[in-house]
Amino acid sequence: MTWSDGKPYVDELAAGIYAYIQPDGGWMVNNCGVVVDGAGGAVLVDTTSTERRNRAVLAEVARVSDGAPKAVVNTHHHPDHTYGNGFLPPETLVIGHDKCRDEVLAAGLEATRVITAPDYGALTLRPPELTFSERMTLHLREFAVELQHAGRAHTSNDVLVWLPEQRVLFAGDLAFAGGQPFLLEGSVAGFRRAITRMRELAPEVLVPGHGPVRRGEEVTQLLDAMDSYVAYVAEVAAEAQAAGLSPLEAAQKYRNNPYRGWAETERFVGNLHRAYSELSGNPFDTRITVASVWPDMVAFHGGPIACHA
Repeated sequence: MTWSDGKPYVDELAAGIYAYIQPDGGWMVNNCGVVVDGAGGAVLVDTTSTERRNRAVLAEVARVSDGAPKAVVNTHHHPDHTYGNGFLPPETLVIGHDKCRDEVLAAGLEATRVITAPDYGALTLRPPELTFSERMTLHLREFAVELQHAGRAHTSNDVLVWLPEQRVLFAGDLAFAGGQPFLLEGSVAGFRRAITRMRELAPEVLVPGHGPVRRGEEVTQLLDAMDSYVAYVAEVAAEAQAAGLSPLEAAQKYRNNPYRGWAETERFVGNLHRAYSELSGNPFDTRITVASVWPDMVAFHGGPIACHA
């Protein structure tokens, strides 16, 4: 599968297991998953950012399963993965980490005021209704789906959706294929620990939160590349902070870096903000909002950041 004409497409990962891929995987353009159990019902992995996009996902769900989705698992609280919750049928159960519920409620619809380009439709905030702290298992008719909290990494509430029988991993935004990871609301050190955890699972198929599916050796290559990137962020932050540079100044100084060809390069600035906070000895869960750092990212980008409708 490739990005081809830029339209969303469905990638079948194993019998009854699908990834819904939305090119080009940029801001507010995420991937979803569909897991069909033996009785024909479906469990979703994440929703989308807008009403139109979520209708397209549900149309694909209806094509491969029967009836309304039984449940949706939110891999974390970010709006591109949760705004679509409100467009699901009332009988669909929304599942997420304890902190995912807290963060969805705390953030509200703030993202619509920061990222204004998309037509979000008639949004209704709907946080997870069933939450867990560390692990939960969904027992479908023929196999199990394991939900594992990965610790603080991309956010405080990242969840890995692991199908051990099929060796399929829905990683949410603990994996970006083709774009720079985003650590602002998570942790530099924690992200690297999450990568180690994904390696230990040894998935044969990995669905990133953004970008195309990775299979076989591509999985290892992606995890290695992300780990190298996060290590580079930590290295730049240590050097630049010691030199008295702000995160924006540091990003500008190191603009010509080995990862400049990855999409969403403005995330480099946000990641340095988080790295600076950790180097300063601030508590691990110190809140840094996207809204507070967005002006720096826009400045580094050189103008408004493109977001798709």
